[in-house]
Formats: sequence, C-alpha cells, structure tokens
Amino acid sequence: MAGAIASRMSFSSLKRKQPKTFTVRIVTMDAEMEFNCEMKWKGKDLFDLVCRTLGLRETWFFGLQYTIKDTVAWLKMDKKVLDHDVSKEEPVTFHFLAKFYPENAEEELVQEITQHLFFLQVKKQILDEKIYCPPEASVLLASYAVQAKYGDYDPSVHKRGFLAQEELLPKRVINLYQMTPEMWEERITAWYAEHRGRARDEAEMEYLKIAQDLEMYGVNYFAIRNKKGTELLLGVDALGLHIYDPENRLTPKISFPWNEIRNISYSDKEFTIKPLDKKIDVFKFNSSKLRVNKLILQLCIGNHDLFMRRRKADSLEVQQMKAQAREEKARKQMERQRLAREKQMREEAERTRDELERRLLQMKEEATMANEALMRSEETADLLAEKAQITEEEAKLLAQKAAEAEQEMQRIKATAIRTEEEKRLMEQKVLEAEVLALKMAEESERRAKEADQLKQDLQEAREAERRAKQKLLEITTKPTYPPMNPIPAPLPPDIPSFNLIGDSLSFDFKDTDMKRLSMEIEKEKVEYMEKSKHLQEQLNELKTEIEALKLKERETALDILHNENSDRGGTSSKHNTIKKTLVIPVSRTDDQPPFLH
Repeated sequence: MAGAIASRMSFSSLKRKQPKTFTVRIVTMDAEMEFNCEMKWKGKDLFDLVCRTLGLRETWFFGLQYTIKDTVAWLKMDKKVLDHDVSKEEPVTFHFLAKFYPENAEEELVQEITQHLFFLQVKKQILDEKIYCPPEASVLLASYAVQAKYGDYDPSVHKRGFLAQEELLPKRVINLYQMTPEMWEERITAWYAEHRGRARDEAEMEYLKIAQDLEMYGVNYFAIRNKKGTELLLGVDALGLHIYDPENRLTPKISFPWNEIRNISYSDKEFTIKPLDKKIDVFKFNSSKLRVNKLILQLCIGNHDLFMRRRKADSLEVQQMKAQAREEKARKQMERQRLAREKQMREEAERTRDELERRLLQMKEEATMANEALMRSEETADLLAEKAQITEEEAKLLAQKAAEAEQEMQRIKATAIRTEEEKRLMEQKVLEAEVLALKMAEESERRAKEADQLKQDLQEAREAERRAKQKLLEITTKPTYPPMNPIPAPLPPDIPSFNLIGDSLSFDFKDTDMKRLSMEIEKEKVEYMEKSKHLQEQLNELKTEIEALKLKERETALDILHNENSDRGGTSSKHNTIKKTLVIPVSRTDDQPPFLH
C-alpha cells in the first residue's frame, strides 16, 4: 500500500516538473521551422535555437521580426517571448530576417549560409520594389540569380523558354519597355553565359556586390515631421542617419554619419539627434507613434555598434571564422579544379573515342568496297573466260565448215558435167561455194582475233583481281590505334593550403610583408577598377539597346529621379553620398536648411 502511494507521488511530482511549452513557427527566406518553447524562454533562447538549427554563427546581422498593428517590430533578446505584443494563438509566428546590413558584403559576410540568406532577402526586396534598381542593373542581377540556381550555361539543356516560369525582374521594369518575355530572356541569357565557372556562392556574392551600391539598399525608412510640421523621411542604414524628401528616397538632403553623432534619444514621440560637434545645432523631429521611436532607436544602436566594430580589429571568433572560410574556399577551389580536369579528360577521351569510331567505320566501308570490287572482278573474269571458250569453239566449227566447203568445191570441180545447163549450174554452185568459203575464212579470222582479244581481257581482269586482293590485305593489316590512358595532371604547386593552428592568430608584419601586402592591395584595386569599367560599359550598352523600346509615360517617380541623377553625372552609390555629406551649418538656426526646422 505504502509502495503504491509512493509510486503515485513520484509520478505526480514528475508530471509537475515538466515545463509548459508553446509552439513557435520560424519563417526564413527559403524554409519554415516549428519549435516547442518553454513558457519562461526569453528572446535570446529562441534566437540561439534558430541559429544553431541553421548552423549560423554570424548572428549579429539577424533578428526575429513580427508585426504589431501594421508596424514592424523585432524580438528583444532580454525579454520573455510571450511578454512581447504577439498573438497568443499557436503557433506564434516570427520571421528570421537580416536586421542590419554590412557596409561591404564581400569583406564582412564570412559564412556561406549568411551570404545565401542575404542574397535571398535582397533579391526579394528588389523584385518587390522595396529597393529601386535601374532596368539595366536588373538584367545583370537576374543573370547572376540564374547562375546561382542553374549553374553553368549549357545550350543543350538551357533551351529557349527555360526561364519562362522564373521571377527575375521587377514588374516596374517589365512594364516600362515594349519587350516580350522572350526578348528579356535573350538578354538575361547573354550575360548568364558569361558567368561560366562561378559556383553558387560566388554568383550570390557578385549579386550582393552590385546590389549594395543601389541607393535604397539596407535603408530603413520612417515617416517623420520637423518642428514646423514638414513631412520628411528618416533613413537608417549601416553608414548613418539620412534625411530625405518624401518624394525622393534615392538622394538624401542631409546625412549624419555614425562617427559624427554624439547622442540619440527620444522622449515620447520626439526624437533628438545630437551631433558630435557641439557648435552644430541639435536636430529634432517627431514620429507618428512611440513604438516607431523605439524601433528607430533599436536600429540606431545596432547599426552604430556594428559601425564601430568594423573599425576595430576582428575578434578571435571572427578571425577563426575567416580562417575556416579561407580553408573551405581553398578546398572548394581545389575540388572545382579537380572536377574541371576530370571533365576535360573525359571530353578528350570521348573525342578520341569518336575519332577512333569514325576511322573504324571508314575502314569498314573501304573493306566492303574492296570486297565488292574483288567480287565484280572475279565475275568479269569468269564471264570473259566463258566467252573466250565459246568463241574458240565457234572458230573451230567455222574452220571445219570452211574445210568441208573446200572439199565440196574440189569434188564439184572434179565431176564432169555433160550439159551446159549442168555446167552452168555447176559453175554457179562453184561460185557460191567460193563466196561461202571466202566468208567462212573471214569469219574464222575475225573469231580468232576476237578470241585473242578475250584472252587479253581475261589477263587484265585477273591482274585487277590480284590488285584488289592486295589492297584488301593492306587495309586489314593496318596498325590499330593504342588505347589512350590519360594520366591525371598533377595539382599545380601554387594552390594555397591553409592550416589553422593556435599561433596563426598573432601577426608580426615586417617591412617586406607590408610592401608585399601593399602591392597585393594595389593589384586587387587595379583589377577591381578594370572589372568595374567593363561592367559599366556592359550596363551602358544594354541601356542604349533597350532605350528605344521604353514607354516614357510609364516611368515612375524613382525612374525619373534616377535618370536625372545619371544625367547630372551623379553616382548611384550611397557610399559616395556619405563622402559628399553637406556640412551642417553652425550657429544661427535661421541659416539651416528649411526642412530641418
């Protein structure tokens, strides 16, 4: 009895110890996942679980996003998941997205999974027209997206119409030109064919390198008002804060780089930006909701932290990730080179096999023709021999008849004919016999000559037969081609090899190292400039080609602004916009641009 009671108590205590859970659905750019979370979990617990599941280590770029009354919000790491203003209906849904963007994707994004998630997100933003992209750049980006998905272009596989179901261009671009889907596919495929040899991660990185120079890339826009109530837009990105005209999201009126901002704060709906230079007036503005101010401050803090972090030495974790990434890149490069060599050797072997098969077929045809010629020669020789024999017999028969005629003539001459009639008849018969004998002699002579000619033809036919047999013997005894055993080419000695050891994380640069590093940087700079020049020429060529098909009446406000910037010779990179930041006027408030008031 006591044992049963103890057993029930133990079971009930175990039942009480099981934590309560709720279901969470996480939506990434290419997948959905569901987790059972404990009621007490904080945002960081859920975020870390998602990152571990994805194998993601560069966690500082990402966050879990949800929506509150048409306003975007991000899960706070130090707050319980269910304490957020989220729907309590299970499963609770969050979107795993990039919250902060790098200044330079190629230098900062180390892991392949990080690059892939950024690629998918930026691509969707361009297609959804949340990032403005000019038509010619849209075609180039589409070609890299196709390379990332389909690999190298193969005309036998990627036939006309293979992109018919793909969403590759913004609808704004498609509607702006009088071009059929086939015409767009033709232009995308022309550039796609030039990307041969690029792996998926390389094509995605090229996509990001082009996209990061678009004016609206990585910018979060918020509607604000200055003190006078003028409507403006606040843009927050990796480089700083920017103030825009609501009708022009491409070019900021003024920018505050992070290194020139001393303090950012808000009180209720009023937001304050204090420049580092105390002589410059404080900039204040109002947002529509307190929740929006919280989001702006959250993005400012995160972007500022990353801005300062980029300008310091990499942490040990980042150094290790970069070393591993270099090793992985070198390994993949070696693997691609090995596969390329094997493919080349296979193609050469197939070409050799085809050539041998062609030669063998040719030899078979020659042997067949020689056999047929030999058979015809033998048949001709048999016919000639038979004809010669018949002619010879006919000549003998004619000679025999001629002899009999001669005998008959002699017999007739010897016979005495008594009467004139008999004599005349006899003379007539003699004359006929002589004519017949003469004809027989001529025919015999002709037959003899014909027999001689047939003998000569027979000899020539036998000579032709002998030559045909000799040729057939030569064909069948030709040397065969030895099988090719291609020897794999040794790996090039200059392929880099990377070993991660404990001491590899400390560096001692000497003068020679610095000179060599400077030379390498200068070389990479020259190569980059050449590639950029070639790329710009390609973009200008495509722009000129499709300009005649543009429908001017369908141009959007952003299209017009972009064209005006291009006509003025302005660049499309907001990195250059920061360099050209307007100097904020000092002292009197009246001297400031009117939109700041």
